[in-house]
Amino acid sequence: MSHPAHHHKINYVEFPSQDLVKTKAFFAQVFGWTFTDYGPEYAAFSGAGMDGGFYQSSYQSRTANGATLAVLYSAELEKTLTAVEQAGGEILQPIFSFPGGRRFHFAEPGGSELAVWSDPV
Repeated sequence: MSHPAHHHKINYVEFPSQDLVKTKAFFAQVFGWTFTDYGPEYAAFSGAGMDGGFYQSSYQSRTANGATLAVLYSAELEKTLTAVEQAGGEILQPIFSFPGGRRFHFAEPGGSELAVWSDPV
């Protein structure tokens, strides 16, 4: 069955993880994502606004290496930053302003970089 409303739209995204167990625990704790395991080297996620997955890899998705940056939204940026730190995430860029609002970048425990943005103060 086709989904005409989704034609040519980004439908799924996959990230590398150096530690799938820690990655899944981190995103479940901080962002409330749920996971379905497909063998020991792949886990699909849902509850993120877009479905996707993490695959076991020795690589990291980092903007310094030219990777695409996935950016999540938070209505409470400071609280989200604290939750990221408490769950074992590494803050790569603390909160800063940009023309559309404020954001920070972090590495999840599996090594991949993501960002979280919020509206201007």
